Amino acid sequence: MKKSEIVAAVADALELSRRDAEKAVDVVFDSISDALAEGDKVVISGFGTFEVRTRVARSGRNPRTGEELSVPAQKTPAFKVGKILKDAVNK
Repeated sequence: MKKSEIVAAVADALELSRRDAEKAVDVVFDSISDALAEGDKVVISGFGTFEVRTRVARSGRNPRTGEELSVPAQKTPAFKVGKILKDAVNK
């Protein structure tokens, strides 16, 4: 499902214009992004949890040249699925 399809679904469900529905979807996505950027956890009950995880520094290898290189530590967004969503998918 693409963002435009989500906007269309919100517009149909709430009887909004596409422009208003797109603003609503953008606000939700921006809010989640902002919270994660600040290091906060976003919990949507029954759906899942968005959080920031830290990957440790490690050594890697360039597959083309075989040269060994170091991969620095980095933060990455992660999503843990909630029970209700997991049950809905596994019906």
